[in-house]
Amino acid sequence: MTRILITGAAGMVGSALLTELAKTSHDVIACDVMAPDNLPANARFHPMDVTTDAPLRVIARYQPEVIVHLASVVTPPKDSTRDLAYAVDVGGTRSVVTAALAAGTKRLVVTSSGAAYGYHADNPVPLRECDAIRGNKGFAYAHHKRLVEEFLSDVRENAPQLEQVVLRVGTVLGRGTDNQITDLFHKPRLLAVQGSDSPFVFVWNCDLARILLRAATDGPEGIFNVAGDGALSVDDLSEIMGKPVLRLPAWLLRVALCVARPLGLSQYGPEQVRFLQYRPVLSNAALKRDFGYTPEKSSREVFEFWKRSLSP
Repeated sequence: MTRILITGAAGMVGSALLTELAKTSHDVIACDVMAPDNLPANARFHPMDVTTDAPLRVIARYQPEVIVHLASVVTPPKDSTRDLAYAVDVGGTRSVVTAALAAGTKRLVVTSSGAAYGYHADNPVPLRECDAIRGNKGFAYAHHKRLVEEFLSDVRENAPQLEQVVLRVGTVLGRGTDNQITDLFHKPRLLAVQGSDSPFVFVWNCDLARILLRAATDGPEGIFNVAGDGALSVDDLSEIMGKPVLRLPAWLLRVALCVARPLGLSQYGPEQVRFLQYRPVLSNAALKRDFGYTPEKSSREVFEFWKRSLSP
């Protein structure tokens, strides 16, 4: 039996992980600003806001052997600021790692993102774990994940006794997922940039939960991309959703978003054009070969599962 502490336990991924942990005998400490809905019998809830001194106090109290750090701002709430996202993503990670080192935690599992590679025209396709982390400053989430990974790299060098498993995760979808990414698929027409067809890679939330469980228990240390097999182009998404594609020149889309966002007509700014052009396409070869997990659902199967889950 291992004592596993989870941050961000009330989120979609945290809830899926708790479901997997319910099948084990591990002692689980589920931490978040609010209690998870599905707390299993082998878990207890402890409130934790990673932007405060709570990580140091809570981790010192429970002395977990493993910490699974999921707390992150993936979809900023309305009126959220970049400073708050930084406080959670970067500051929160620093606090959790500092507390883990003080408590003698053996292993740290962190969900990073494929966004940490950044949105660049010269990104290799597909991206492998040896490729550079270049999260753009113009994208808060991508830049913060880059900063987190740079910090974790320093920790690996200076505190090698803390084992690390860093997961660079693609777009996570589960039953009824609703966020900024899925908003794109609900539009009457799917938006694309002329001359660009950067595909999406998806991972099923249940696959990710099983990967996290392995990472927290008997999996190897290391950095691993996490995505289902294959990728879906805009045309593939159009076929599955039964919707047409609106392709616009990059310059025109930037102008339109520059006008629309201040007027409240769009939640997206002109920086999102790079997201539409240069989404990171992740190789999962190391996940299958070195980590020892083959996702149950391919990218297409994940997306089709998500679409079916929207039906009444």
